[in-house]
Parts: sequence; C-alpha cells; structure tokens
Amino acid sequence: MGETDGSVRYYCTAGGGMETFLLDEVKRKLEATEVEHIPGRVFFCCRAALQELMRLKSAERLFLLLRKAPPTSLPKNPAKAASMIQESIVGNPDVWRQALSTWAALQAELNGSHGRGQKRKREEEEDDVNGIKESVESEDACGLGQNRPTFRVSCRCSGAIARCCNSQNLSRIIGVAISRQLGWKADLRQPNLEVNVYMSDDHCVLGIPLLRHPLASRSYMKHTGLRATIAWAMTSVCPIEEASVILDPMCGVGTILLEAAQECPNAVFIGMDSEEAQLQKAAENVEAAGQVNRMLLVQSSCMDIPLPTGSVDAVLCDVPFGRKFSCSTDMTSALPRILAEMERVLSDGGYLVLLLSLQLSGQIKKLVKSNTPNPESRAAGRNTKSPDRTHGVSKHSSEPDENRETERLKLSSLLLQNTHRVSLGSTDAIIHTYTKTHTLTH
Repeated sequence: MGETDGSVRYYCTAGGGMETFLLDEVKRKLEATEVEHIPGRVFFCCRAALQELMRLKSAERLFLLLRKAPPTSLPKNPAKAASMIQESIVGNPDVWRQALSTWAALQAELNGSHGRGQKRKREEEEDDVNGIKESVESEDACGLGQNRPTFRVSCRCSGAIARCCNSQNLSRIIGVAISRQLGWKADLRQPNLEVNVYMSDDHCVLGIPLLRHPLASRSYMKHTGLRATIAWAMTSVCPIEEASVILDPMCGVGTILLEAAQECPNAVFIGMDSEEAQLQKAAENVEAAGQVNRMLLVQSSCMDIPLPTGSVDAVLCDVPFGRKFSCSTDMTSALPRILAEMERVLSDGGYLVLLLSLQLSGQIKKLVKSNTPNPESRAAGRNTKSPDRTHGVSKHSSEPDENRETERLKLSSLLLQNTHRVSLGSTDAIIHTYTKTHTLTH
C-alpha cells in the first residue's frame, strides 16, 4: 500500500529456492527497502514505477500488499472458525480503502504506458480503473465509495487451517466478510480485482494482483521449455562481460540463451542441439525475441562440440533429466564426456553453469573438486535414489571400468563456486556454478 514517502508496499511470489535470487534482484534493481521473505514470498517497499517492477525476472507474480497478519488459531467448531476468519481477515476498512486507491493509481499508470498487453486489453483495464476511481472519489461518510468494486477471492491454505476448511470454503467465507464489511460486490467471472489470500500455521498474507499475466510468462517465448525464472537464475550467477561468447550445447528451445540475451545486450550466443525439431523451435523463439543477429544455432552433439579449445567465455546448460522430455542419451554414463567437452571449449577464467538432477548432482562430485564445502551439494550427493533417475541406466555395469573412465576424464581445471537448490514443481534440481582455473594440457 501507499506509504507517506510515496513508496508502495508489494510482494512477489517465487518458486522454491528462488527467494534468494528475488531478494537480491529487488534490492539491486528497485533499491527496495524493508525487504523480507517467507517461503515462496518476498515482501518489499519501493518507489519504482510499475514498469520497473515488471522487469523482475526471478518472480512469479506481483501483488499489492493488503495485509500481512499473524497466523490465526481456529476453534474446532466450524461456525466459530468461520466467524473468527471473517473478523481477522478484513480488519481496518481504512486499510482496504487506501489499498483500493493505490491499486487504481497503479492501474492508471500501467494503462498510461505501453504495458504488456494489446490495445484492446488495455482499454478493458482502463474501463475497470475508471470504475474503481469513481468508487474511491465518491466516498460516503463511512469513508467507502457508494459505487463498490467487484471482486473475487482466490485462497490458498495449508496446515491446520487446511484441515479445518478447504480453499474453496475459505474463499467463500472471506468473500462474504468483504461484501458485508466493505460493501464490495462479488463477481466470480469478470471482477474489477482479485483478492489473493494465503493462510498457513505461520503466515496470513492478503494481496491484490497487479497484472493479468504472471511476470514469469515471457512475451518473447513462443515455445516454452525450462521455466524462465530458473533459466534467468542460471544467467544471474554467471557474470557476462561485453562481447562475451556464451554457449549452450544442449539448448533445446533456447530458453537459457534468450534469458541471458535479455540481460546482456552486447554478448554473442551459440545454441547447439542434436535434435532438428528442437532447433526449429529455438529458431522461432529467437526470431520472436528479435535476437536473430546475436544468436547462432547449430545442430551438433554435446559430446563433440565443433568449437576450438578455449573459445567461449561461459557455458550454460540444463542437462536433461529424462522426465519432462525423453532423452536418447544415458546421461549417467555420458556425463563425464559431456563435461570434458564443456571444459575444453571454455576459456581460462570462464564460467560453467549447469542445472542438474539430484542424481547427476551427486555424480558430478566425483568428477569436479569443490572450492568450498556446500551443505546443499552434500545433501544432493546423499540422494542416490532420486526420482529423477534417467531411464535406461544400466544396473550391471562394471565398477572397475567406471572408476577408470572417471579417473581418465577427471575435470581438474574446474572449480566449484556455489550451488543453489531450486524447485521445478514435481522435483528439485541443483544449479552448479564452476570457474575454469587453467588450460588443460593433453
């Protein structure tokens, strides 16, 4: 909501493990203050224009913060529980009135610029804003407008509250409270605004979404692959300088390279993939993003990269898990050769950033020495029964042969800098960041 110094209190949702990236991003890009977080949400206060907030890359959705209240301990009686929820959720009506005014001003700001949507969508939103502004301007003696905004409630709950009431019932209970105490009109189909509620044993957060589409939905991606927020996180841990050459040897539809291109306007990008269908989708994404002059796409095997030794400044790669997309290569056995090729083409001082399944993350510890002990990488190494196990892994391979192959392909020039564990929805993955310390001699 609006503060006395003109700043506004917001929060963003974030995927599991992405909170640290978002915390850094809001401080760095928005000069945000009062920054704090809970699992899956980052709260902050800033004076930045809405267009600046829309450039956040690690966030899922953006909200105007209504209330951040203490958790509610509910009685077992359903009627008493509903009454307590209604009393605790709405609170001071003046807070809602101020939030409504701030929301209307932000929507007017959004529609005054080019925004993210098409002209017709902007006109529809402008009609909504005009209606809200009239409500705010025609306030009655109680401090609330005579023309009420329409709304709907979207509720997510967990813990003891979820065992008492499901999300649908909670949405209905909260909606009734808002209608009775504020005079707003419920409209489940085409409301002026949405009230988003998150309740757990530890937190109670209320907010109003500011955009129709999630920040994580990239307008420049025609075909989706890896989640864009994860791809951006991989680029953010890799300092890319002017005129750098960036390689993704298993680029798929090009998500990682396109995220890097948005942040690094003067770098050159090379994407490789063994599948022609994936490269075709990548080419369409590159064209849609307007990056044709900076992106070279090549059909090639990641185990035989057609580039000279030490020719690229950074390698970014989402190593296939074999879950979402089928993979013809057994990554468990092929990983040493793949990493050796990445190491070969990487220049001294260059960065290698990999997204790995928990199983592959444990395997890579045998191949690459660590700069500093990391609890996440140790945890990943213990998880040898991860559900991300690649299909087709041989259970009867010769252990002495595997040991000799591992020793032969020991990646002595790579040094682990850090790891970050992130959620991909149905499973977790580890982002590994390495630097190349010296040139290999063969």
